[in-house]
Amino acid sequence: MSKRAVAGTTPGGAYSPGIVAEGRFVYVSGQGPVRGGAVVGESTAEQTRIVLQNLAAVLAEAGATLADVVKCGVFLADIADFGEMNAVYAEMFPQPLPARTTVGAALLGMKVEIDCVAVLPPGQPA
Repeated sequence: MSKRAVAGTTPGGAYSPGIVAEGRFVYVSGQGPVRGGAVVGESTAEQTRIVLQNLAAVLAEAGATLADVVKCGVFLADIADFGEMNAVYAEMFPQPLPARTTVGAALLGMKVEIDCVAVLPPGQPA
């Protein structure tokens, strides 16, 4: 198997922000609403927007965009915030929307975390 690490954000632990595997698949680690090492954004909507911007930064380093995402995992500190997260998510992802799973989880001070899998568009380096 071939794989290469992708930057785009600064990891908060022992992991890569993203990995390109087999030349086409981009696996992006869970991204939080973090800027400069600190959690930012008061509302779930604000945090979701920041999370998706961070996700987009990792994807860009790999040569992909949010349009190339095929699957997301969304983790909410309070599942009651689903509607607020979903509104921003629907605004930022183009059609067709990626497949998605959303679950409640303890998130260490964050309201939302999102990971994803994308497929690089043709012509991108492996």
